[in-house]
Amino acid sequence: MTKSITTRNAMKAVVMLGMLVIILVGIKAAEEIIVPFILALFIAVILNPFIRRLERFHIPRIIAICLVVIVIIFALVLLLAYLGTSLNELARTLPQYRSSLIVPLQNLEPWLQRAGISVSIDDLSRYVDPNALMSLVTQLLTQLSNAMTSIFLLLLTVVFMLIEVPQLPRKLPPLMSRPEEGMQAIQRALDSVSHYLVLKTGISIVTGIVVWAMLAALDIRFAFIWGLLAFALNYIPNIGSVIAAIPPIIQVLVFNGFYEMLVVVAGYLLINLVIGNIIEPRMMGKGLGLSTLVVFLSLIFWGWLLGPVGMLLSVPLTIVVKIALEQTEAGKGIAVLLSDMSQ
Repeated sequence: MTKSITTRNAMKAVVMLGMLVIILVGIKAAEEIIVPFILALFIAVILNPFIRRLERFHIPRIIAICLVVIVIIFALVLLLAYLGTSLNELARTLPQYRSSLIVPLQNLEPWLQRAGISVSIDDLSRYVDPNALMSLVTQLLTQLSNAMTSIFLLLLTVVFMLIEVPQLPRKLPPLMSRPEEGMQAIQRALDSVSHYLVLKTGISIVTGIVVWAMLAALDIRFAFIWGLLAFALNYIPNIGSVIAAIPPIIQVLVFNGFYEMLVVVAGYLLINLVIGNIIEPRMMGKGLGLSTLVVFLSLIFWGWLLGPVGMLLSVPLTIVVKIALEQTEAGKGIAVLLSDMSQ
C-alpha cells in the first residue's frame, strides 16, 4: 500500500514537471506576444496609484488616464528625439575609436612584457573594429524610428487595462474556488509589486539623472546616453548598475585618460553606495521577502525566458510567483525556499 502511494506521488510529480516544461516552452515560443502584454501589465500597475490619486480630486477615471498618458507621450517624444540626436553623434564619432585605442594599447605593451605576457599590439589592433559597433548604433537608430508604433500599441493596451481595473473585483471572484482568500492574495501581490515598481522607478530616475549630471559636470561626451542606460539597467538587481558603468568607463579611458577614468569610477562607486546601499534599502522598507540567491537566480531564469524585459521585471515576477505558490498546499514549501528567512 505504501509503495503504491509512493509510486502515485512520484508519477504525479513527473506529470507536473512535464506540464511545467510544456508551459515554459510555450511561453518561450510566444515571447513576442507575451512580453509586450507583461510589460503593459506592469506599466499599468505603476500608473494605477497615480490614477487613483487623481480620482481623489474628483477627476473622472477616463480623464485621469488620458492626462497621465498624454504626459507620458510628450515625455517619450522629447526623450526619443534627444536620444536619436545623441546616437547620431555617437555614430559619427565611432571611427575615431580605432585610432584612439591604439595609443593606450601601445602604452600597455611594456607593462605586459614586464609581467611576462608576450602580446603583439599590431595583432590586437586588427580585432579593434568599430564597424561592428557602428552597425549596432545604426540598427538602434532604425529601431527608434519604428519605436513610436510599438509604444503607441503598448500605451493603448495600458489604457484599456487601466479602464478595466475597477471591474476586476466583480469579475475575478466567480473564477475562484475560495474567492475571499484568492482576492486577498491578488491584492497582496498587487500591493507588493506596485510598491516595488513605483519606488524602483523613482530611484532609477534619480540614479539616471545623477549619473547624467556627474558625467556632464566632468565634460564626458554622451552623458545623456549613459544616464539613460543607468536608469534602465538600475531595474536589474545586483549587476545592473555595474553593467551600466562599463561603457562610459571604457570611453573615458580611451578618450580622456587613466586618471579621468579613476574619477568616473569613483563617481559611480559613490552613486551606487549612496543610492543603492543607503537610500534604496530605507525606501524599500523591510525588503522584498526574497532571498538574495533567489533574486540572482530569478534574474537568470526570467532573462532566459522573456529576454531583456524578463531581466528588468525579474523581481516583481518572482514576487507574484511566490505569492501564488503560497495559496496551494503543494506550493507552500517552494514559497518558503524562495523567502528570505532572515527578515
